[in-house]
This record gives sequence, structure tokens and C-alpha cells, in this order.
Amino acid sequence: MTIRTRIAPSPTGDPHVGTAYIALFNLCFARQQEGKFVLRIEDTDQGRSTAESEQAIFDSLRWMGLDWDEGPDVGGEFGPYRQSERKEIYKEYAERLIEKGHAFRCYRTTEELDALRQGLKEQGINRALKPYDLELPKDEVAKREAANAPYVIRMKVPVDGKVEIEDMLRGTMELDWALVDAQILLKSDGMPTYHLANVVDDHLMQITHVLRGEEWINSAPKHKLLYEYFGWDMPQLCHLPLLRNPDKSKLSKRKNPTSILYYQRMGYLPEALVNYLGRMGWSMPDEREKFSLQEMLEQFDIQRVSLGGPIFDVEKLSWLNGLWIREDLSQEQLAERLQQWALNKDYMMQILPHAQQRIETLSDFIPLTAFFASGMMPIKAESFTGLTLKDEALTEALQFALWKLESLRNWERDAIFAAMKTVADSMGVKVKDFFAPLFIAIAGTTASISVIDSMAILGPDLSRARIRYALDLLGGVSKKKLKKLEKAYSQLD
Repeated sequence: MTIRTRIAPSPTGDPHVGTAYIALFNLCFARQQEGKFVLRIEDTDQGRSTAESEQAIFDSLRWMGLDWDEGPDVGGEFGPYRQSERKEIYKEYAERLIEKGHAFRCYRTTEELDALRQGLKEQGINRALKPYDLELPKDEVAKREAANAPYVIRMKVPVDGKVEIEDMLRGTMELDWALVDAQILLKSDGMPTYHLANVVDDHLMQITHVLRGEEWINSAPKHKLLYEYFGWDMPQLCHLPLLRNPDKSKLSKRKNPTSILYYQRMGYLPEALVNYLGRMGWSMPDEREKFSLQEMLEQFDIQRVSLGGPIFDVEKLSWLNGLWIREDLSQEQLAERLQQWALNKDYMMQILPHAQQRIETLSDFIPLTAFFASGMMPIKAESFTGLTLKDEALTEALQFALWKLESLRNWERDAIFAAMKTVADSMGVKVKDFFAPLFIAIAGTTASISVIDSMAILGPDLSRARIRYALDLLGGVSKKKLKKLEKAYSQLD
């Protein structure tokens, strides 16, 4: 049997370090046993999936040296490898489940579902919605069908009892069927949910081992049941521990930069980032902290994974990155890396049109443009003193700007300007007053190149990270205040 592993990231935003972490372990497990590693794109969320995000996944994983044997860009005998291109396959298998009595068309509206859940809550019943809650009388089904009412296809699940799930690291896990809902398999737009697509694709692509994050443990009963319904053998499951912030919470961009592109723009070496992710819950036999991807491949043993939540500490990553720079790069190699990173002609040509209008001597160039080759700006809360926006209004402007930029799908100058002007106008703030704190967050000063042009050049990851950093310097946003701001943001025009 050929060992086959996979990752299935969604192209709906910046490529996440958690994706690289899971990819690394899948790659090592497959390579160590001379197997195949597959990249599959889970783009069933058509409203949020973009070609730009997909390309960013390819570029960032390749930058880290995490290459795949089969995928959308390299092909393979089990394609297509984009789920959006496999729509008819999922529909066929969903219909098979209906024919066998393992699934049903659900015509329930959102309002009806909310009422059903509220009814259970009022009765003090703590369980998921089951098929007998959801299925309508035959005459009502016929009525809604005749009216072309939208429907989803849901799977049938047991009402109660226990299910055993075998895990390569955790052994036998026992989960409660009462907490498993009648999962939607095919959405009203004809696209599958993760659960159906995952099972069908893993079977058809002959995946033998599924190494994924532990957040999917509660979904394992649904997947096991689907395999049984189809009469297929289930791949071996391995749920890896989640990456966590230093405060032990789940890794999130609010507390830690999570985009691979951020670490690339900050000047981390791909070797160091791979090394650090390899240390997340795993260790070399000799316990050394610094090792290459090749050394990890040679020594990899999945049983050496620890189930304790690994802490993603940027300070520790920086220390490890420093070791790689000092110990593994000659001065000539370091010069080459610096050139590839930011001191190259392509990057310079993006900056020069804006700098040339502002310099009188060549020596003016570096002080004016240093922020383009920097990490976080050397600013303090006092750096925002003297601006028109103060205190809560200042925090609100930066937070609203950040949320708007996080939702921006097209990162180019005119789109950024339009987004920021929309927020400023909605807040009733003059554009120049709204832009002033952004100047300080992005460039460290208001006397700089256009902040919009600067963000376009810096890219989304570093721009957003600098605004988050500024917000933290200003005291951050408490949970209570966050809810207030979220409400106010939702009411903006």
C-alpha cells in the first residue's frame, strides 16, 4: 500500500501558519514512508474564495520548501484538485445517500431552525438537531418542492449512544452521538460542505492517512458514519494538537501574527520557520532545537508528537531565526538573502516613484523609505498625541480601518483608498484626520509618502500587523468595548 496524505486549505484569506504546520507533518509522514503528499483546494465557499488567496497558498508553502506531489497546479491522476471543479461528483454521492435512506432533503427555513433550537433550549435539552426534528410531513415537503423552495441535503445520524473513533496518537476516543447534528452535506447552492467533500475526495484520491488539527475531532463521528454509509474503508485518523498563543488560547491573529506572508515580509528565513513549526509538539530523538527539514524527514516518527498544546512564541521564533542567520549563512549568502527579501530592483521600483519627488540628495532616501524594509514601527502611545482624533475616537478609527482592510479582497491602491474613505465618510471624519493615525501606524510619522501608496507596497499582511500593533500600544480593545465597536461598525454605511 502506498501511503498518501493530504492537506485541503481554503483560499479565503492570508495563508495561515497553521496550514503550514499541518502540511509539514503530512509531508514528513508521507516522505518518511516513501508515500505521496497531496494538496487539495477546498474552495466550496465561493463567496470568499479567491484566485489570489489560492496562489498565495502555493507561493508561501513553496517558499517554505513544502512541495506536493499532486495538486491543482501540478496535476495528478486523481484530479481535479479544486473542489469547485468536482461539484457534480458530490451531487452524485449525495443523491446515493438519499436513495439508500441515509440522507434527506431538508426544506427548513433559517427561522424554523432557530425556533427548533430555542425550543430544545427552553426544555433544558442539550443535544443537536436530529432528523426527526427536521423532517417535515410528506404533504408539506411536496408543497415546498412544488414551489421550488430552497433545500439542503442532510445526513441521518443516530439519536443517542456512543461512537468509538480510533486515533493514531490518542488511541480509542469515545464520543456522544447526542451532540452530533444532522449535518448538511450539500448546500442550497449545490456546493458540498467540508464533511461530504472531505470524505468523497479522500476516498476517490486514495488517501490512507488523515493528519489534521484536533479541532476536527468532534466531526470524526460524522465522517466515520459517512464511510460506513458508502461502504468504504476509512483512512487512519491522526488529530494533531492545536497551535496556541502564549496565554494558551487558540492561535489567532488578534494575539499573534498568523499569516505565512507576514513572516516572509518580516525577514524570517523559511528554514527557521519550518524548523520552528517542526518543534510544535514534536522533537528530534536527540532533543536538539535546531534542525533542517531534511533532518526532520530522516528522523520523523509520528509517535513522537506530544498532545500538549504547543505554544507559538514569536520571540522564540526570532531567537531561532537568529541562529540560522548566524550559523548557516555566510556573509555572501546573507547578502543574497537580503537582496531577495527587500533590497531588490523590483521592490525598489515600487518605492522610487514616491520617493523621487521628496528627496534632494541620495542620502535622503534611506531615512525616508526605511519603513518599507522594517518590521513594527518604533512608535509609542505618545506618537499619536496632537492628532485631531483622540482617545476612543482614535481607537475606533484604527479598529474600523483594520476590519475594513481585513475584508478587502483586492489589495491595490484605488481599492484601499476607496475602502478607507468609505469608513471615514461613514464616521463623519475628515479624510486627512482619519489618515493621520494610519500614517503613524504604517510609517511611524505623518511626514511620509502617501499612506495609501505605502500600504499598497507593503502588502496586506504587514500593513494590518502594524495597525494591530498600534492598537495594542494605545491600550488595545477590551471584550466589552469590542462588542460595542462591532455593533457600531456593522451600522456604518
